Amino acid sequence: MVKIEQLEMNAQRAQLNADMKSLVEKYRSIFGWNVPEIDETLSDRLIFEALRQALNDIEGKLAKSTDIR
Repeated sequence: MVKIEQLEMNAQRAQLNADMKSLVEKYRSIFGWNVPEIDETLSDRLIFEALRQALNDIEGKLAKSTDIR
C-alpha cells in the first residue's frame, strides 16, 4: 500500500516541477543580464550544479535534525 506521504508528493509533483522550472529560468535570466556574451550551455550546467548542491546541503541539514534517510 502506498503511504499517504507518497500520495501527497504525487499530487504536488506538477507544482514542484513548475516551481523548479521557474527557479532555473530566474537564474538563467540573471546570468543573461550580468554576462553580455553568455555561454548558455555552461551557465545552464553551472545553475543545475548549484541547485543540486543546494538541495544536497538542505537535505544534509535536515538529516541532522530529523531521520529523513
